[in-house]
Amino acid sequence: MALLTDTSSSAGAVKSRVVRQYNFAQTLPALLLILVFFVLPVLALLLRSVMEPEPGFGNYAELLGTTTYLKIFLNTFIVSALVTVVSLLIGFPVAWALAIMPSRLSTVVFAILILSMWTNLLTRTYAWMVLLQRTGVINKTLMGLGLINEPLPLVNNLIGVTIGMTYIMLPFIILPLYGVIRRIDPAILQAAALCGATRFQALTRILIPLAAPGMVSGALMVFVMSLGYFVTPALLGGTANMMLAELIAQFVQSLVNWGMGGAAALVLLVVTLTLYAIQLRLFGPARIGER
Repeated sequence: MALLTDTSSSAGAVKSRVVRQYNFAQTLPALLLILVFFVLPVLALLLRSVMEPEPGFGNYAELLGTTTYLKIFLNTFIVSALVTVVSLLIGFPVAWALAIMPSRLSTVVFAILILSMWTNLLTRTYAWMVLLQRTGVINKTLMGLGLINEPLPLVNNLIGVTIGMTYIMLPFIILPLYGVIRRIDPAILQAAALCGATRFQALTRILIPLAAPGMVSGALMVFVMSLGYFVTPALLGGTANMMLAELIAQFVQSLVNWGMGGAAALVLLVVTLTLYAIQLRLFGPARIGER
């Protein structure tokens, strides 16, 4: 009996080693891809940021100690946070409507969302430039309705950047929210209504807490993507609303200062990874399982 037990345990150990080796062989191409196209470029940027134009941390000191650069950092976080909040306020009702509407209608809305994601980013941004300019459709419509007497300044400012980036980011917050809301059992909301809860109470005490993981995941995705956006802020915001991605491009393309560009890029990467770590800490799989 003991011999059979030892034999079975040995066979189990061998099988476990074979499975681990097989899994490693399967993931090796992906690991090589990450190494070549992510790890090595980041290390190259790190080296250039501390070696050019001279060895040391002078680039980081200048980047974090100059008022102009700090204003660009602050503007980047303000714009990203504003776009995230507006996208969440618009995306949550849309995701809820998608979850409860008939399947045929939801299919049409999904097709519109996916089509907007597939459309070229530059084309969409130029379209918003046409719509938001002083002689654009929006200003002409508002003036024709008598709501305003003169055109509103909707481009080359924070308003234009927020509108353009929110439009682009909406699918990235609607889709995660829809997936979470779709899994919520409608019987829970019906039970709340039978127990005397108002619609507002059901929304704030049941629906929003249950949808919180999707909200956080979508908001984090939108915020992180907004931090590194370049085309839309450059075309709709102008120089007064420069963001960090534009600063990095200016360092590399115009000033050919790879040291400062690498330092700014690594600061952005560190901020992104920190936010992702916080999200995992607060709303990771373990935390969700505890709840």
